[in-house]
Amino acid sequence: MPDIPRGNRPLSPFMLGSAYRFQWTSATSILNRITGMGLMVGAVLVVWWLMALATGPRAFALADGVLRSPLGIVVLVGCLWAMWYHLLGGIRHLVWSTGRALEIHTAIRFGQAIVALSVVLTVLTVLVLWWR
Repeated sequence: MPDIPRGNRPLSPFMLGSAYRFQWTSATSILNRITGMGLMVGAVLVVWWLMALATGPRAFALADGVLRSPLGIVVLVGCLWAMWYHLLGGIRHLVWSTGRALEIHTAIRFGQAIVALSVVLTVLTVLVLWWR
C-alpha cells in the first residue's frame, strides 16, 4: 500500500476508552439491553420451576432448593431488578414516542430516575415478599 499522508484524522477509540466520558443515556441504553437478557434468564428459571412443579416432588424439591439457595436468591433479585428497570425503560420510551422529554438534560435526569426508582421498587418488592 502506498504511503498516504494521514494528517490529523481522528482515530476510533474503544467505547469505554479514555476518549469517552460517561454518558447516562448510553449507560441506560446498554442497561436496557442487559436487563432484556436478564429477563430471559428469569423466564427460563420460572419455566424450569413450573415444569419441576408439574413433574413431581423430587424435581420440585431440586428446583426449589436451587432457587432458595443464596445464589438463587441473588439471581432472582437480579431478575426482579431487571424486570423493574426494563418496565420503567419501556415507559420512558413511550414518553419519548409522544415527543416529550427528548432534551438532553431531561433525558439524563430521566435515566437517573429510572436507575434509582428501579432499585427502590426492587427493594420494596423484596421487603413485601419477604415479610408476607
